[in-house]
Amino acid sequence: MAHYKLPFTPLNIAVLTVSDTRDENTDSSGAYFVEALTKFEHHLAEKQIVKDDVYQIRAVVSKWIASDTVQAILVTGGTGFTARDTTPEAVAPLFDKSVEGFGELFRYASAKEIGTSTIQSRALAGVANGTVIFCVPGSPGACKTAWENIIASQLDASHKPCNFVPHLKNATISCNTRG
Repeated sequence: MAHYKLPFTPLNIAVLTVSDTRDENTDSSGAYFVEALTKFEHHLAEKQIVKDDVYQIRAVVSKWIASDTVQAILVTGGTGFTARDTTPEAVAPLFDKSVEGFGELFRYASAKEIGTSTIQSRALAGVANGTVIFCVPGSPGACKTAWENIIASQLDASHKPCNFVPHLKNATISCNTRG
């Protein structure tokens, strides 16, 4: 099998912060994702903050899934165990396919930093209408762990042996991981 390196393909990525207390001035987690994705040379499609409410979360994520341009969504917040943490309940029903390994891999990477408290994270990911959605806890540290250990490489067309880019809407490359 011939191996060749695919070029980096910038993606259109939306960022959603789920919080009852943060605003644009105090949203350090959303700001981290914006800084990380633009530093990586992706495009910020949109950024929004919503209250931790199933229907507000679902409305924004559904709009982005239906968009012709948004290829990836990064959601921060609402993945814990308090009564107000509803991101998994809001987003999981929208998935066409769940990315089962994301939560497991996130908790593995996170355990190195916060120990057994990582079991309280309900981080999840899935794909809907050619859009990959990653949901992570609301701390900047969790966003950094997810981005640096998992998300950045999975949104990079040149990452081998495989990544999500060929599976996204408007993808200009194909998946060639099997010979």
